[in-house]
Amino acid sequence: MKHQFEGFIDDLKATHGENLASVILYGSAAAGDFVPQQSNYNLLIALHRITPEDLRNAHASVREWLKMGHPVPIYFTVSELSEAADVFPIEFHRMETARKVLFGTDVLADVKISDENLRHQTEYELRSKLIRLRRRYIPASSSVEGLTGLMAESVSSFAALFGAILILRGIEPPATKQAIIARTAEILRLDGTIFEKILNIRGNGSGEALNEAGANRLFGAYMEQIEKVIDSVDKAGTS
Repeated sequence: MKHQFEGFIDDLKATHGENLASVILYGSAAAGDFVPQQSNYNLLIALHRITPEDLRNAHASVREWLKMGHPVPIYFTVSELSEAADVFPIEFHRMETARKVLFGTDVLADVKISDENLRHQTEYELRSKLIRLRRRYIPASSSVEGLTGLMAESVSSFAALFGAILILRGIEPPATKQAIIARTAEILRLDGTIFEKILNIRGNGSGEALNEAGANRLFGAYMEQIEKVIDSVDKAGTS
């Protein structure tokens, strides 16, 4: 990916000039937990100012980045980073835990993250993703490929939220998804083997061969564990 990053950053420098303050890679790729064809390259682009013209000018460089299969980077002004950390604590904790500065200065180094809204955001995100998982299960339930793909895709986003749960418990989350899930399973007394099976599917397609009935059973067990996680977060809010 080095040449792709370098090419994209060159495009951003040509587009934004001195307005470009920083480009930061964060998440699984920065943590060394990247899985080809499953993980994303998450980029934060910090500008000194952001106008509609700045965003329009970024269209060409971002379009080429999208063509390579990567998500649209998130844009912040440098000043917004400090102001937004209390509104998006989960995302900022992810950046704090694993990031790599690709260009410019580390604009996140002095950002203070407030956890005042962390429990609320965590429960909201967990419930939203569970609802989405149920909806997507309906069309996926008739094939092994659909089910395994759905589980493999969704476990990554749940792992990010499990990291927030550990922070709520006063525990610094590990860098990798597998370690985060294992620690959360231990703390909340979940069946960690369910997640291990899905992580094996996600990582390299290994693990036990599943027929349609087996894939549906695994999904049911997976959903049950997620519901237990949500229940624990909800109870933490009423204690």
